[in-house]
Amino acid sequence: MDEWTLAFPWAFLVLPALVVVAIVRGRRKREVSVVPYAAMWLPQGKTRPMPSWKSVLMYLGATSIVFALARPQIVREEAPTERQGYDIMLCIDLSGSMLAEDAFRNGQRINRLQAVLPVIQDFVRKRPDDRIGVVVFAGRAYTLANLTMQHEWLERQIGRLSVEMLEDGTAIGDGLGVALSRLENSLRLEEEKRAGAFIVLMTDGSNNSGSLLPLQAAELIARRGIPVFTIAVGQIGIVPFPVFDRFGRRVGYENVVSDIDLEVLEKIAKLTGGRAFHVDNAAVTDKVFHEINKATPVRIESEKFRITKEYFHHFAAGGFFLVLLAALFDGRSATLLTPSGIRRA
Repeated sequence: MDEWTLAFPWAFLVLPALVVVAIVRGRRKREVSVVPYAAMWLPQGKTRPMPSWKSVLMYLGATSIVFALARPQIVREEAPTERQGYDIMLCIDLSGSMLAEDAFRNGQRINRLQAVLPVIQDFVRKRPDDRIGVVVFAGRAYTLANLTMQHEWLERQIGRLSVEMLEDGTAIGDGLGVALSRLENSLRLEEEKRAGAFIVLMTDGSNNSGSLLPLQAAELIARRGIPVFTIAVGQIGIVPFPVFDRFGRRVGYENVVSDIDLEVLEKIAKLTGGRAFHVDNAAVTDKVFHEINKATPVRIESEKFRITKEYFHHFAAGGFFLVLLAALFDGRSATLLTPSGIRRA
């Protein structure tokens, strides 16, 4: 339903001041101009009372500007609608090891983060009825986005992720803990369980940072009945890792041992009722998310929002036009401004 309203109704407090100006001008023997320096526009020695129609234009223009300051607008409030979907928290590893280049796309070597981010974006795009949030972690865990239906915005944020954003380390337990807290802030409980939610954990290492151990976090999540789908990213064994100079330019590669704790990731999935996957190339990543997409949806309520249409610019334009019209004409002839000064038309 559309509703007319004013964003700043206190702007109408200016109207009594206009009334006072009108009264003062009416009582003075000599004309007082509403527009500053308007008398300079008249020829020397020809000061005369302002015509009544000109006064009307002045006050109508000023009143219209006051209406513009009050910001008239139409507000339409959209009622929430029910949709089928899940609440999903994506927990993404941004540790330095994600720079290991053991993946390929179109024949080009790419690092692990470059391999998974497009797939994650596609996963978000294919679940339009879900509320999705993102937690990122390395040495510490942070919330990138709370649960939201604004998927286009979320895809852009995911596309901007990089290893350099966080201090190095792999705090898997803290990442899971933060993801749980974001889900707990939007409770949908059924018999003390958090209904209609799951977590997707993507990592390529073993926990070596943070205050919460991965299995401790998994136990807390399991008590709420939230499944965790774990995705181990990267190949096992010796993998190429880029070497950079002090200017951040890649100068070569070195071979490093890929440290992926598959055992812990499988335990997390089993403890919470989810599934564990191992992704060693970009193509498999897409298949993993296809498997996750088979989850049964539940009914959720979409966010309530308001649409506002502004009309202040109409009043502002009309007001300035009326004031300008009253200032340019003195009742008998037009006063034109030229580069050389003022002349009569």
